Amino acid sequence: MSHESDNRTAPTATAAGPGSSSPRAGGAVLGQARRPLVPADPQAAESLVSAGPQAAESLVSAGPQAAESLVSAAPQAADVPRAEGRPTDRTARHILFVAWRDLANPRAGGSEVLVDRLADGMTARGDRVTLLCGGPTAARRYQVIPSGGSYTQFLRAPLAYQRRLRDCDLVVEVCNGMPFFAPLWARRPMVCLVNHVHTELWGVRFPPPLAAVGRFTENVLMPRAHRKNLFLTVSSSTAAALTEIGVGQDRIRQICNGVEPPQPLTPRSPEPLFLALGRLTDYKRIDLLLRLWERVRHVVGGRLVIAGDGPERARIEALAGPGVVVTGRVSEEEKHRLLCAAWMLLHPAMIEGWGIVITEAAIRGTPGIGFDVPGLRDSVVDGETGLLVRNEGQFVSAWASLALDHRTREAMGRAARERALRLHWSAAVEGFADVADEAIARVGDARRR
Repeated sequence: MSHESDNRTAPTATAAGPGSSSPRAGGAVLGQARRPLVPADPQAAESLVSAGPQAAESLVSAGPQAAESLVSAAPQAADVPRAEGRPTDRTARHILFVAWRDLANPRAGGSEVLVDRLADGMTARGDRVTLLCGGPTAARRYQVIPSGGSYTQFLRAPLAYQRRLRDCDLVVEVCNGMPFFAPLWARRPMVCLVNHVHTELWGVRFPPPLAAVGRFTENVLMPRAHRKNLFLTVSSSTAAALTEIGVGQDRIRQICNGVEPPQPLTPRSPEPLFLALGRLTDYKRIDLLLRLWERVRHVVGGRLVIAGDGPERARIEALAGPGVVVTGRVSEEEKHRLLCAAWMLLHPAMIEGWGIVITEAAIRGTPGIGFDVPGLRDSVVDGETGLLVRNEGQFVSAWASLALDHRTREAMGRAARERALRLHWSAAVEGFADVADEAIARVGDARRR
């Protein structure tokens, strides 16, 4: 499962968002000699991959105890023997991201944008970076290795690692719901990157038995597999969710999503124009927005534009009533025009890691309205850069009142833009580099104790 958003631009990140207090990586020794770890047994990984889906089904059928036993037996970074003879030059590091998707995937979203920006930034700093992920993929400044389809990659990634990537200095496992359990098959310093915890989404996406397995895997097995590793996230909401599933606060580091500087701003619409932008999927709840529009449009007038594509598009088009325009996926130029023209961005999602589109609107002076849910609590400063609400009635009230109050709407837009302008990808890369240094140094420190 992944944080999805069509018509996306890359968000900016800082080591901690403006106004937030988040843990920073500490204890890294820049320039310290770093040596690789002895690779895991290739035969073991090949046996797991060769077993195919039946092996995974057997593990689930065996119950939580069997899965817990397997995870508990995983070698941890501090327990791994070291090899000699690595260069000490910092630029010689090889960083491996293990993720579900490349940015070229039509279903890519905020998590993929984040990984792309970090990988590209670390490449620019002189590190060698590889992304191992499911297809489709595209050529980038860093190396991208496809590892299968949406689900087969979970079995094929370990084999690809053993065959081609055992020389890496750091593994970054990107956990978007279903983990790769990289500690089972990669004996390297490791960071677990979590955009958001999917607890509520399992029940939305899957029937009860599968949802229960998914929640158990993410909430119990994943933290145990990474019990000695650092966790990296993008918001205070996700950091709090990680502590709730048993990750110690002392192992959580945070950087902040942000936004690409836009082209020169284009005019605001003279008539009421409200925008919902992103991937049309269930948890974005655009169907709910359409119901609320029927209660608001008689008061505010104007148009509601829904821009984006996804599995819910046909249903959204069927539900769209008077004053609603469903554009489908739009170009970056049209996206920029819409974000500038809109009076406000409406984002009724049930959960986010951050809410990239909120910041994309903010940097263009467009305030946002959303529910008071994880992620949006971080990207929207309630009452300052937009409004957060707790129920549908409050959403309608906030929508109508902000549409009718030009002065407040403009003030919120200015505050949103000022905040967004302080978010830069270069700071995210710097923060990630600190975490990478710390993760590698922790292994050396543990071995010396």
